[in-house]
Amino acid sequence: MNLPTAHIERIKDLGYTDSEARFLYIVALFSGYFTLGQFLVFTGSRYGKRPTSFAQKVLKQGHATVRDYMRRGSIFHLFSRTIYGQIEKDNLRNRKKHSFDFMRTRLLLLDFILANQELAYFETEQDKVSFFCGQLGVSKDFLPAKVYVGTSPSQPTIRYFVDKFPLFLAAPLSGAPPVVTFSYVDSGFEAASSFASHLAAYQGLFRQLNSFRFLYIGAKEAYLQKAEYCFRSLVRRPLESDVSSEILHYFQIRKKWDNHEYVIPVTADLEFLSEARQRFHGDRFEALYRGWRLGELGDRELRVEFSQLRPDRAVFFDTYLLNGHSSPLAVASGHGDGCMKDTDHPWRHGSRHPEGDAKLLGA
Repeated sequence: MNLPTAHIERIKDLGYTDSEARFLYIVALFSGYFTLGQFLVFTGSRYGKRPTSFAQKVLKQGHATVRDYMRRGSIFHLFSRTIYGQIEKDNLRNRKKHSFDFMRTRLLLLDFILANQELAYFETEQDKVSFFCGQLGVSKDFLPAKVYVGTSPSQPTIRYFVDKFPLFLAAPLSGAPPVVTFSYVDSGFEAASSFASHLAAYQGLFRQLNSFRFLYIGAKEAYLQKAEYCFRSLVRRPLESDVSSEILHYFQIRKKWDNHEYVIPVTADLEFLSEARQRFHGDRFEALYRGWRLGELGDRELRVEFSQLRPDRAVFFDTYLLNGHSSPLAVASGHGDGCMKDTDHPWRHGSRHPEGDAKLLGA
């Protein structure tokens, strides 16, 4: 992680030490919330004068608020525009108040960041958009997006990567070149459908990439295997299927839509239709669709037409367990403040595309 010296110096000018300034920069950028336990992990210190002085300083200057949650510990919210302004990010939504669920997830996210500071993260929305659209040539239409309606409904704001989960470049296995790595942070209190919904939001982008890795970050080991199964079912299998099956499926749904056969719209079909229209467009596909619909081209002939077109992708999936995580919003902590943890977090288990492994290893 590259911490801009100029921004760190500006925070220090507010009366913070170098380590305090660096910690506040990371909190502002990735979380907005923190515990003194996480400050201790970052600085390598123990409970005593140092964390007490830091807590008093950040509260006295009005840069953060603190709340005690059911006597389980205290959570600080870094909200001051002064701090965010010093790092030229005063528009980050981390300044806003959020739900307990959001806070739980952000604390776990911060645990991951603190344990993996060596990674090269894409820090902001613009950094991510520039990478995919500028460097990889992906259209914005395929990026995960959310529309916000402001005071003027006619001028909505489109925001990308609003989940703000860690996104970085890293080698999927030893000796391999780095690939873009997406992630999902599960605090252990999310609904089972949340992960599936997250993957669905990224499907369009996944299809535009030749190689990528997905990292599931969790606080409960019991969820890791379920997450892998969900990813394999919703992402890997569809991406590894032959293109002819997808085109035939697209034609079948499109025909039903054109014939007004949907009395009650099927959400999954309509989402697939919308995505497929973007992927399979052009004169060639339109001519094939007309011929297939008129019965001039059968299913078998259509499959033969595209049977040799198989996706050339290397898809990786790994899980990451944050051992000993003890958020004040989750379980009681013996220290009162919580979030003291073992910072040695190996990748617990992972699964990879076998053909992708050989390709990345130069086989």
